[in-house]
Amino acid sequence: MSDRQRNGPLAGLRVLELSTVLAGPYCAMVLADLGADVIKVEPPEGDATRGYGPPWVGPASPGGERVAAYFLSVNRNKRSLRLDLRGEEGREVVRRLIGRSDVLVENFRPGGMDKLGLNDEVLHDLNPRLAHLSITGFGPQGPDAHKPGYDFVAQAVGGLMSVTGFADEEGGRPTKLGVAITDVVTGLLGTVGVLAALRSGVGQRIDASLLESTLAMLINQAQNAFVSGTQPARMGNAHPNIVPYETYATSDGEIAVAVGSERQWPRLCAVLEIGELVKDPRFATNDARVRHRDQLRPIIAELFATADSVHWLDMLREAGVPCAPVNDVLAAFDQPQARAREMRVSVDHPALGPIEQIGIPFKLSATPASIRSAPPLLGEHSDEILAELGYDEAAIVHMRDVGAI
Repeated sequence: MSDRQRNGPLAGLRVLELSTVLAGPYCAMVLADLGADVIKVEPPEGDATRGYGPPWVGPASPGGERVAAYFLSVNRNKRSLRLDLRGEEGREVVRRLIGRSDVLVENFRPGGMDKLGLNDEVLHDLNPRLAHLSITGFGPQGPDAHKPGYDFVAQAVGGLMSVTGFADEEGGRPTKLGVAITDVVTGLLGTVGVLAALRSGVGQRIDASLLESTLAMLINQAQNAFVSGTQPARMGNAHPNIVPYETYATSDGEIAVAVGSERQWPRLCAVLEIGELVKDPRFATNDARVRHRDQLRPIIAELFATADSVHWLDMLREAGVPCAPVNDVLAAFDQPQARAREMRVSVDHPALGPIEQIGIPFKLSATPASIRSAPPLLGEHSDEILAELGYDEAAIVHMRDVGAI
């Protein structure tokens, strides 16, 4: 078995990560899961997410610092280099790393790299083949380019919040998603950009922004708005283009029902014993059901409320109607299918012992991704990385003495 088969399709690739919090670190972690050697440069105080607790994971590390669960979520398979970029010695280390890396991932505001003496021209001189991913809040040009980027703000200004939540008459308000979805999608789109740049064989800059990623996520809702010229309504768990496709209360809980094709509509009607609705002109087609959703929903909701969730899920599954319980997070990872797909795994942390992680959501048959190491301690690999860059022991001791690492 080759190293690439054993360590993943990106084995041999070096990624320099100069990013913090979520979007950049998530991108770098995906590349690391695929086998890349990711060197995470952290400021002396560490990535900000090391302090994003509670919850904390203990017992305390040897340095007496607690580890935040947030940091553990996006930093596995990386090596940590603690480095102060405010001084020339730290910047020289970064320049050496850039010269030896295939990919640079950073999330400085526009102009931030320039302040470090690392503008695009310098980067090209240091490494003409470098794939440079720059993640910002709003992109490098435009009237808002200078603004800081936060997932919550991007969900608001990017329109995502306007279509999330329940309608005003139901007591709803614009709502963010329960996870930092803009950061995650920006990290994934950044990963796509990096892989495309590497495939091109040409060193180049890749720009990804939270605003553009949020706008791209609107997909059918944006197209609905373009076509209709009107703002899509907030619809809670209902779908703007498919009916019935939402959650329904049962006698003891709530279930999700997704009638995603015309073949499934008669099956649902048979389960609910409302076969007469199959040919009712108000409900016979999805187009008609969308236009008459306010008349259809009460009929279906009243019937689902007559029995418990297990009853309806069994009936719907037997009839071939897509459905599911509304799980909480722990139940979602504990369900047999998630366990069968290894979506909750354990990895040994150097100070904490075994910790659990989300598994890898994509499986490659010939060159699988893998979780090879736990999220690192702050500066855990500083000495070995500096040695790889040609620093001898005396130089490393000096850098430590002056606070550069």
